[in-house]
Amino acid sequence: MRDDGALVLLSGGQDSATCLAWALDRFSHVETLGFDYGQRHKVELECRDALRAGMAGPRLGPDHTLSIPTFAEIGGTALTEQVEIAMREDGLPNTFVPGRNIVFLTFAAALATRRGLKHVVAGMCETDYSGYPDCRDDTIKSLQATLNLGMATRLVLHTPLMWRDKKETWDLAEALGGAPLVELIRRESHSCYKGERATLHPWGFGCGTCPACHLRARGWEAYAEAHAN
Repeated sequence: MRDDGALVLLSGGQDSATCLAWALDRFSHVETLGFDYGQRHKVELECRDALRAGMAGPRLGPDHTLSIPTFAEIGGTALTEQVEIAMREDGLPNTFVPGRNIVFLTFAAALATRRGLKHVVAGMCETDYSGYPDCRDDTIKSLQATLNLGMATRLVLHTPLMWRDKKETWDLAEALGGAPLVELIRRESHSCYKGERATLHPWGFGCGTCPACHLRARGWEAYAEAHAN
């Protein structure tokens, strides 16, 4: 297993794109993994090629895509069905897909093991997010222990955005790749839950009304304001 090799969960969104840049800055060999799980914003998968092309270099290795249609078959969420985005009775948004990140990281760990990669990098964040319980730091730490016990490995799960809000995520992108990387992520990444890419806002493409767009827009506005002063 390569101590200097990493697998990045690259969804096509702002956070995962920033994580790819972070991994390329730290590891000598980086591969990427995307998931097709029946998401209504499947357009995010189409953004991955442009993001990889914009960060291409000798450290960037193969890309992988895994299909997990089970989530769409289970249904019941606004990310896998054409239903209005709203809050559930338990206080979580109906965009929460139960078990998604746990399954994603389990598949990623299995693939990383097969590929001989010690590090798995993902964009979960507990600071500026929609309240998903599988994005919490405790969840990731617990899962790392479980995966290593269950597979007899020494994998390391990295979540470089865990304690960063969206403004600080833009700051990190600038620190890693300057204005060109910020512009690449702004134009080519996708966050909108509705899969809308017809309108280019200052912060990127999106419907401008869903929770993901609100988070991204708010972060961009804070980032732009800091640079204006």
